[in-house]
Amino acid sequence: MARIVTLYSRHGCHLCEVAVEKVTELQQEFGYEIEEIFIDGNSELTEKYGEQVPVIHIDGMPHDYFRVDEERFRRALK
Repeated sequence: MARIVTLYSRHGCHLCEVAVEKVTELQQEFGYEIEEIFIDGNSELTEKYGEQVPVIHIDGMPHDYFRVDEERFRRALK
């Protein structure tokens, strides 16, 4: 079963766009699925993540926020 990388993001968020590019770039190497969830308009997710976006989860577990640290991300997926 493929691993799942979830990105919580907002529309128009530059850091979110950069994070999506990075996890998409590494997707072929690690074979995970990418799920992007926009928190705009969702009061529960906005309250939970607010200005921390992008928030990255790996297999449902919090991993990082704001930026993708490629080395740390790679270690988490091995």
